[in-house]
Amino acid sequence: MCLVLLGWRVHPAWDLVVGANRDEFHARPTTPAHWWPGEDGLLAGRDLEAGGTWLGLTREGRFAAVTNVRDPGSRRADARSRGELTLEFLRGSASAREHAAAVAARIGQWNGFNLVLGDGEELCYVGTQAPQPRVLAPGIHGIANAALDTPWPKVVDGKAEFAVALGRVEPEPGVFDALGDRRIAPDERLPDTGVGIERERALSPRFVRTPGYGTRCSTYLALRGRRARFCERNWRPSGALMEERRFES
Repeated sequence: MCLVLLGWRVHPAWDLVVGANRDEFHARPTTPAHWWPGEDGLLAGRDLEAGGTWLGLTREGRFAAVTNVRDPGSRRADARSRGELTLEFLRGSASAREHAAAVAARIGQWNGFNLVLGDGEELCYVGTQAPQPRVLAPGIHGIANAALDTPWPKVVDGKAEFAVALGRVEPEPGVFDALGDRRIAPDERLPDTGVGIERERALSPRFVRTPGYGTRCSTYLALRGRRARFCERNWRPSGALMEERRFES
């Protein structure tokens, strides 16, 4: 997952509204969003290589999403899968605040990540670039592949369009529009994450499309208590829509 936009207690009908793009190699085996068999009300896509998920929720209103941190110089081959971070919370009963603290205590077990956890009462954030867990205040937040609200173009511009969508009675169309922007950011706005300027340009749009790698799915989620509205759009390597999946609980 490479872009997560969060509206926490901003929209009058929903406590939490999420717009998220998962960027990944197209060859990596994946199952689209579904209710997991044998699980107690867990809705998520599944990474079939490592077994975890990038974003999910439960019928009880628990929510989790993870992104990686773009820092190629510090990547370890023996690190645990970041998809475990979401599953541990979704399968557990600890509060968002408690689980964020537990993750912070063993943060070195994973390569760089950002983790957002919601339990219906609080929305919490913890990450390797900001290992002190935070309880997020109501408002609009954004995460790409650096710490929460780092002013990358896709985060700054995405949050601005996301805010407009949250000003509407039905935010979903505007959220998908915000996620679908394919414009490359100008060089003067690009970060330097150690991958070279050509790669920085290619990864700068909110919707990424490069040979073999790009935005695999876009997700809209709205939550209030145990009520949820979830839509996932899955994309072909060409950037064309492959399928749309909708769930309500």
